[in-house]
Amino acid sequence: MEAIAKLNNYPTSPRKMRLLADLIRGMKVEKALAILDHNPKHPAVPLRKLVVSAISNWKQKNEGSDESALVVKTIFVDGARVIKRMRPAPQGRGYRVRKRSNHVTVIVDTVGSKAVATSVVESVEEVAVEAPKAKKTKSTKKD
Repeated sequence: MEAIAKLNNYPTSPRKMRLLADLIRGMKVEKALAILDHNPKHPAVPLRKLVVSAISNWKQKNEGSDESALVVKTIFVDGARVIKRMRPAPQGRGYRVRKRSNHVTVIVDTVGSKAVATSVVESVEEVAVEAPKAKKTKSTKKD
């Protein structure tokens, strides 16, 4: 059974947070926590706390289960509110500064569950299907 954790209105741009989210997507939880521990980017700290929160939510739902098989099933970053400020610019003008924030959602689940297994199989099939198509288009362009 999966567990969800959310972080709302964290004041960093969604693009910066997505770089870290892409690193840990689909990984085992222990490995994801180790990566976030040693990552120098500033959003790594709240993202690590969020993964730990998702793990504790999963423990609450599945009492007595082993957490060693947990995987970061889904993680996505959405844009949140944008605070607009003005910065002084030459000749009396003002440039607009957009201070972005984001919402992060993490879903963890066990490796043996059907949902994670099907998503992994689908992603492998997509890569296998896309790879030959790319080779065919390159060969037709050269002729």
